[in-house]
Amino acid sequence: MNWFGRKKETQQPSAVSSTSKPASGGGGTAGRAKTANTVVSLRENIATQEKREQHLEKKIEVCVKEAKEKMAKKDKKGALFKLKQKKLYEQEIDKIQNIKMTLETQVMNLESAAQNAETFKAMQSGKQAMTEIRNQTDIEKVDDLMDEIKEEMELADEISNALAQPVDPLIADEDDLLAELNELEANDVEEELLRPTKKTENLAMPDVPTAAMPSIKNATKQEEDELKQLEAELAAL
Repeated sequence: MNWFGRKKETQQPSAVSSTSKPASGGGGTAGRAKTANTVVSLRENIATQEKREQHLEKKIEVCVKEAKEKMAKKDKKGALFKLKQKKLYEQEIDKIQNIKMTLETQVMNLESAAQNAETFKAMQSGKQAMTEIRNQTDIEKVDDLMDEIKEEMELADEISNALAQPVDPLIADEDDLLAELNELEANDVEEELLRPTKKTENLAMPDVPTAAMPSIKNATKQEEDELKQLEAELAAL
């Protein structure tokens, strides 16, 4: 039945057949383009179904309006015919909604499959890159590199130590010079021992006082005893 009042267009390929191959060929450029074209075609079909649904909803409104008019004119047969038309349109709208749901599901699945294919391709590329890197840096090469680095570091240390050594033209005769220095010190000690001892000069010392020590006024007996002891010691000198 042609609801649009125009010549029926050539039937488009089934949505199921359109989505059967793009997922498998989505890895290449041609496959991605085919998948995109299929998604566009499905969305256009959905839009067409929505326009058809809107057209049928308008026809339903007209049928309801005409049924009321015929009931007002006591034309029950005509009103019943309009209600039957309305029922057919509603059934067709239900079919259209089911078709739209199927198409939307196919679009979602197709986009998901295409995304999965792109993800798989990216993961495969990452795996290949990791394999190439691992082949370039295998464990034997790493061990050899570490050994070479250690050798270079040891050589650098040897060079640094060599450059840090003092430049002294007499460093080879240092032991002889130390022996000569010790000999000079021994000669100085020997001369000091053989040198005659100088006579000790009499030092001028103060005379020992002969007079009695002055008494301390109001001195205690202990202080007087200490004073007498001091006088005795001075007299003994």
